[in-house]
Amino acid sequence: MFSKVLIANRGEIALRVIRACQELGIQTVAVHSTADSDAMHVRMADESICIGPPSGALSYLNIPAIISACEITGAEAVHPGYGFLSENAQFVQVLEDHGIKFIGPTAEHIRIMGDKITAKDTMRKLGVPCVPGSEGGVDTLEEAYTVSDDMGFPVIVKATAGGGGRGMKLAKTRDDLEDAFHNARSEAKAAFGNDEVYIEKYLTLPRHIEVQVFGDGKGRAVHLGERDCSLQRRHQKVFEEAPGPCITPEMRARIGKTCSDAVADINYAGAGTIEFLYENDEFYFIEMNTRLQVEHPVTEAIFGVDLVKQQIRVASGEEMTFVQDELSIKGHAIEVRINAEKLPNFSPCPGTITHFHAPGGLGVRMDSALYAGYKIPPYYDSLIAKLIVTGTSRQAALARLHRALGELIVDGVDTTIPLFHDLLQEPDIQTGDYDIHWLEKWLEEQNPA
Repeated sequence: MFSKVLIANRGEIALRVIRACQELGIQTVAVHSTADSDAMHVRMADESICIGPPSGALSYLNIPAIISACEITGAEAVHPGYGFLSENAQFVQVLEDHGIKFIGPTAEHIRIMGDKITAKDTMRKLGVPCVPGSEGGVDTLEEAYTVSDDMGFPVIVKATAGGGGRGMKLAKTRDDLEDAFHNARSEAKAAFGNDEVYIEKYLTLPRHIEVQVFGDGKGRAVHLGERDCSLQRRHQKVFEEAPGPCITPEMRARIGKTCSDAVADINYAGAGTIEFLYENDEFYFIEMNTRLQVEHPVTEAIFGVDLVKQQIRVASGEEMTFVQDELSIKGHAIEVRINAEKLPNFSPCPGTITHFHAPGGLGVRMDSALYAGYKIPPYYDSLIAKLIVTGTSRQAALARLHRALGELIVDGVDTTIPLFHDLLQEPDIQTGDYDIHWLEKWLEEQNPA
């Protein structure tokens, strides 16, 4: 087991990793920008090192600075959290070259899954069902027309190096394709430095279902059920739950085994999430995230497994502490993402927290790095907290979420808390009858132009 781990991240996820390390008896090193010198993860770690100015590009994405921090503190391993360098194959390779362990998969697996075309081809060969689409990148508008005409409209043009909804453009009809193709390429070039795109059939009313997998890097892997993340705004998840309201035990066993077999076949190590669009009882692979997900707590809640501890154990060479037959679902869990944003436009709202009170009680978990007096900087993602509740049933979890939201106090900045109060009044949310377009349609109805 490692004696010291550096966390190459900030905010609630850095604090989450620090807590797991503390329970394993591992010393921790926090890195931070000058804007985060008073952040909670800096206060909670055993050591801290400033690695640059506020800009993420000059601090949390600064690979040489992070390597130097490891060497100065003697950290043997790095946990990347999510975002920033968590899916950067070059970072993993540099760590390896310096004899520092990356708590996550290999650089090769990150490369394979980081390119959407290669990932789709790999998964198809491993028996994972995929969305119909182009065999590879589409380089010309003429080729785009040919591929799209063969599939039939609507189609969606996607950046091969994309993520977070960037480089994705919908073409509902043939007349829309030219603008969608050129706009997706230019957006992809600006966001990722790579303008390659591919085309997929656009499913009309799918749900977003993702399967949590975990491998030991030695050909053994398990799945920990699915999460339904269909409530999204601009391809950003807002509300996640597990198990999925529409997934039967038989479906879960089938797609779960398909996913765990796939990652076992490639000797995948650590946590990963295989994401699908789900429509008419069929699953269609869209991507694999080779890292811990923001919404991992809902899986932890219903399986009683600490995924971060398991990541650390496997990276240090220890065995996973469970096998598939030992994993069973208990109850239902829901997570809501609380952002420092001003409604109804969801514009970022940095500022000083004047009062903060986290809800408590049975089945309530609050993952946050907030405290009264903390200044939310304007330089990073607006996620400031995750409220996770667990109940014996979905209805019990919804009731607990309503109660917990009523206890939660975050004063000093605008947040998305009112959104969840409103959503819980909606019949479709109560019954679980929603798809990936539901939230945006509802928001348009609530706030007509």
